[in-house]
Amino acid sequence: MKEYNKEIQKLFLEMMMNNAESYVRVQNIYNVANFDLSLQPAAQMIAEHTDQYSTMPERKQLKVTTGIDLLPIDDLNDGHYEWFMEEFESFTRRQELERAILESVDLLEKGDYDPVEKLIKDAVQISLTRDMGTDYFDDPRARLEAIKSNNGQISTGWPTLDKKLYGGFNKGELEIFAGGSGSGKSLFMQNLMVNWVQKGLNCAFITLELSEDLCSMRMDAMMTDTPSKNIFKDIGNVELKVKMLAKQSGELRIKYMSAQSTVNDVRAYVKELEVQTGIKIDAMCIDYLDLLMPVTAKVSPSDLFVKDKYVSEEIRNLGKELGIIMVTASQLNRCLALDTIVKHEQKGNIQIQNVKVGDKIKNATGYVTVGNIYDISEQEVYRITTASGKVIECSAKHKFPTNNGLKEINNGLQVGDNLLVEKI
Repeated sequence: MKEYNKEIQKLFLEMMMNNAESYVRVQNIYNVANFDLSLQPAAQMIAEHTDQYSTMPERKQLKVTTGIDLLPIDDLNDGHYEWFMEEFESFTRRQELERAILESVDLLEKGDYDPVEKLIKDAVQISLTRDMGTDYFDDPRARLEAIKSNNGQISTGWPTLDKKLYGGFNKGELEIFAGGSGSGKSLFMQNLMVNWVQKGLNCAFITLELSEDLCSMRMDAMMTDTPSKNIFKDIGNVELKVKMLAKQSGELRIKYMSAQSTVNDVRAYVKELEVQTGIKIDAMCIDYLDLLMPVTAKVSPSDLFVKDKYVSEEIRNLGKELGIIMVTASQLNRCLALDTIVKHEQKGNIQIQNVKVGDKIKNATGYVTVGNIYDISEQEVYRITTASGKVIECSAKHKFPTNNGLKEINNGLQVGDNLLVEKI
């Protein structure tokens, strides 16, 4: 890889001093840390002054402040600046890659492998903005034909929803459906998978909560138009219908992954699936977003907003990388659902927003007295997932009846405890 010594780096800065526009053109990849230590004060001042005043600092001012004398250069033309653009891009990519490799060594020694791939990938992909975007009015027919052939817009299977989406979903997109607990997010995505498989698409359903068996059984009901309660009563008929549908449908794989998995785990699965079976996935559902952990950042699982921001971006990038439709869901915090109905001892069923301190409302242990009412921002909310797939959200002080007595999340509750909860 080409070396960029101190003299060449100084030339870069001098060319930018000659024409502030050249700095603006490389601003998206400009990093003071990439320059030689002796030049960093000048590089820093150029960046700060230009960002604040939209012009370069005076050479005398820069020399007085930093002690670095950047000389004017005469007779620079467009060809010189094209050279500058190409070389500065190459210089930046080299420096960022070197730094990424050094950081990766430390991470590998600590056993922290997940960020390494992103560090290297980001460094290699360093580039200037040369794509000027789509000229909307230039050639509408060619533009639409390209979208039609490349993106492959796919109907959801529901005409009303397709109308809202102007036709359906496109490959490389990420679609997120949000709803409260029990609002039907999983059922919706399972139904979506069934619709697409019956259209001949190859689909993967990644479940991080429900078992593969339960997901499969629900799709049996949808595929064969059989009520869930009758599945086991008519196994033979269900089997026949599923086998007949298989002859005219795409592939469908249902894969369970444990909560706290990452997008890297999903990517590895898709790659291995293609290697072992030859199946090229067209669309994927991940059930659901909130149960994944980010690859690119260390985030507390309880900080759902920040965590989901990183994870959704990673899922979107994976969809673009694989050229497939990505669909997931996110659970709206039930603490914000003011119309949630609870059982009140004296008043019967009432909205949670009308509950007051001192009221008695029903939980798994019976009627309990409300001691405090918190805004969601005032305390952490924890999520418990049981072996049966039931999800419970609660505060750290919530008491659960277990096989070993009452336990709080922060005071004795452990993985493996048997929780006594209301049957759903």
